Amino acid sequence: MGDMSKIKQLQADLALLAVTFVWGVTFVVVQDALSGIGPYYFISIRFAIAFAFLGLIYRKRFARLDMETLKAGFIIGAVLFAGYAFQTVGLKYTTASNAGFITGLAVVLVPLISSVTTKKLPGPAALLGVTSATVGLALLSLGDNLTVNFGDVLTFFCALSYAGHIILVGRYAPRHDPVLLAILQIGVVAVISMGCGALWETMPGHFTRPVWTGLFITAIPATALAFLIQNSVQRFTSPTHTAIIFIMEPVFAAATGWLVAGEILTARQWVGCLLILAGMLVAELKDSLVTETQVKEAKGT
Repeated sequence: MGDMSKIKQLQADLALLAVTFVWGVTFVVVQDALSGIGPYYFISIRFAIAFAFLGLIYRKRFARLDMETLKAGFIIGAVLFAGYAFQTVGLKYTTASNAGFITGLAVVLVPLISSVTTKKLPGPAALLGVTSATVGLALLSLGDNLTVNFGDVLTFFCALSYAGHIILVGRYAPRHDPVLLAILQIGVVAVISMGCGALWETMPGHFTRPVWTGLFITAIPATALAFLIQNSVQRFTSPTHTAIIFIMEPVFAAATGWLVAGEILTARQWVGCLLILAGMLVAELKDSLVTETQVKEAKGT
């Protein structure tokens, strides 16, 4: 039985690693696609396809839909839209490598935002993680004359939005059907993005190959399937394993940026990336280890 559980954990870890790889690759793919379509229209089509895909699979869940779930889905979806909007627009002005690492800052921003809402100071591990990630962000983003890249600023607001999204999901998910909540979020992102696109962008007469490739990779694998896989396999592995695996996302983003787009990071930027990763790791492992301890205590082991 023990061997079987280890095999299941290995399979779960590999599945989550595949999801993380797809997420990392999407930074370059989306950046390429934006040469042929506006960011809002791209987001709206991506999320509309994901919504239709998940809605079809989980169509019976809609029988449980009530006004409170609808309200929660709209609130979380609006914040998720902000995250994707800042990230996608930011990719027009910065590199995929930078975007990947700065987006990862959401992990260390969560305890900071939580401390403001709960009026409690974050613990030493969280503060260490924030300090490391902040220094890393400065080394990665600041130019030689201490100027800030506009795309990096937008991506930082993306990280703030994602951190808010994580907190909101933690607040609402226990009280509502998590699958239905996720589908509603995706639908809200699609609708708001379509409205923004109609206001400020022009829908292209035809889609270029990079646009089709971007939609193909992001809509189903990086959004719908990623959600399905994560919800299906995460129960077979530990929070610590999941945390470490997800931290690989900016690494995959940087590797793809180097291989596909020829992005080169300076030595200073690499140090910044390592400090961000270290900050993420400290913040993630601290929370994950606490969770595992609580679970073991509850089981009496």
